[in-house]
Amino acid sequence: MTDCQLYLVTPESLDPTQFAPLLARALDAGPVAAVQLRLKDVPDATIRRAIDVLRPTAHERDVAFILNDRPDLARDTGCDGAHVGIDDMSVEDARRMLGDDLQLGVSCYDSRDMAMHAGEGGADYIAFGAVFPSPSKETSVRAGTDLLAWWSTMMELPVVAIGGITPENCGPLVHAGADFLAVISAVWSHPDGPDAGVRAMNAAMDRASDAID
Repeated sequence: MTDCQLYLVTPESLDPTQFAPLLARALDAGPVAAVQLRLKDVPDATIRRAIDVLRPTAHERDVAFILNDRPDLARDTGCDGAHVGIDDMSVEDARRMLGDDLQLGVSCYDSRDMAMHAGEGGADYIAFGAVFPSPSKETSVRAGTDLLAWWSTMMELPVVAIGGITPENCGPLVHAGADFLAVISAVWSHPDGPDAGVRAMNAAMDRASDAID
């Protein structure tokens, strides 16, 4: 089995009661390292309710539950950590909000300097992307496999690849040394359901790892 692990990111808009069974299907389908709750432009009460509904689904399966953008809420609501954009909040501020015991992930886009600063500031992992055009988020940023390979060779801090990742294109990312592949559409928009999406991603990652061996 590949050392590269699957990292699920939720859609930006969801009804937590309806989404919980889909999340359970996904997590029961195969290995998943973490779930990131990524809700945009909603009130704090909506985020808190989503956390209360979805966090137990992850924790019952020993999967880390990470909150996007809000380290303050992450600590208050029993999440395992938070993920922030380095241009949205300083790594140091996010680390202070979370304390020393919760996980901090930082989006560094295609910047080596940002990634090194994130590591120095207390990040537990960094993310590069988008690695491919993404249907979930429009961006002109492209983080290539050369960046992933450089980071995985030179640095010990785990690296997440995100952006347009599918079973068909994930092989080079595994070969480049990504520790985690973060996916949205490949799982939640899979025509046969999220469980099929998880199985397809894990199978493709395993094939890519076997090719390295």
